[in-house]
Amino acid sequence: MAVNEVLTTIKKRRSVRSFKPDQITEAELQTVLEAGIYAPSAGNQQLWHFTVIQDKQVLDQLNTDAKAGAAQIDNEHIQQMAKNEKFNIFYGAPTVVIVFGKEDGLMIESDCAAATQNILLAAESISLGSCWVDFTLFAFGGEQDEKYKQQLGVPAGYKPFASVALGYKKIEAVNAPTRKENVINYVK
Repeated sequence: MAVNEVLTTIKKRRSVRSFKPDQITEAELQTVLEAGIYAPSAGNQQLWHFTVIQDKQVLDQLNTDAKAGAAQIDNEHIQQMAKNEKFNIFYGAPTVVIVFGKEDGLMIESDCAAATQNILLAAESISLGSCWVDFTLFAFGGEQDEKYKQQLGVPAGYKPFASVALGYKKIEAVNAPTRKENVINYVK
């Protein structure tokens, strides 16, 4: 099998859930954001918007509001996480990037997922820890939706699709779990 830097990064990347409190550098932040905007998009529309949050008070409020929203979801596992006072949805990361997409964009969910994956891979390639966090989405919707969109400077007509917690890894991630077999078939 071929091996190169990209394939090595893909295989090495793991979700990090333990971050050092130190803020990432501006150069590191710009590197991962640039990777996000270079993701493929349907019809090359590029209808995403990235909001970077490094304000601890805003992150703490998002954590509280997302957990309150998640507590209302009809899913026992999500409710348990939401009710755990020690659980921080961002795992203490000092930087969070929320990936928004234009609500009426063609294939916008896929576009935002591709951008999110690029951010995760770029973070790993420069030794930053990252974790894809969809729990953030529970803070949006309802009465808080417009409050957050206004506070965060989100363009009209955009909604959140994902977020990424970023920071320096407190510990190195473990090796990849065994991958499932028999998930590929060929039609030649």
